[in-house]
Amino acid sequence: MNNITLKAATEEDMKTVWEMQIKAFSDLLEKYQDYDTSPAAESFEKVMARYQQPWTTYYFIAAKDETIGVIRVVDKKDGSRKRISPIWIMQEYRNKGYAQAAIIAAEQIYGGDNWSLDTILQEKGNLHLYEKIGYRQTGQIKRINDRMDIVYYEKN
Repeated sequence: MNNITLKAATEEDMKTVWEMQIKAFSDLLEKYQDYDTSPAAESFEKVMARYQQPWTTYYFIAAKDETIGVIRVVDKKDGSRKRISPIWIMQEYRNKGYAQAAIIAAEQIYGGDNWSLDTILQEKGNLHLYEKIGYRQTGQIKRINDRMDIVYYEKN
């Protein structure tokens, strides 16, 4: 398993988080043209508003002292499902097991059960990643446009 660490982002880090998010999701935005839903099309203000939610924590994902991505965990601590939304690994670090390690690290912090997330149905690598670590499709699929659908996952 890859040795990663999660470090909570501060308000001062949010410009960096937003810039990384735009860069990390730009290829998917170009591919799917989902300007209303893509993290690559979000304003800094929207990301900052999420950061300010009391139930949201953004974490930098680091490997060997390099910041390689970000994971946002939503935990309302009210019995509702904890949520990962979004997670990303910067392009040059993808397909090395880092996303899997980051999700497992988040589950170690927050507890391993009662999670949800969603992803692009057409991105088979994402589906494989989530299913490999115990997430199961709920059966709910939302059509975004002619190119893409969002599929919902849960893990208990």
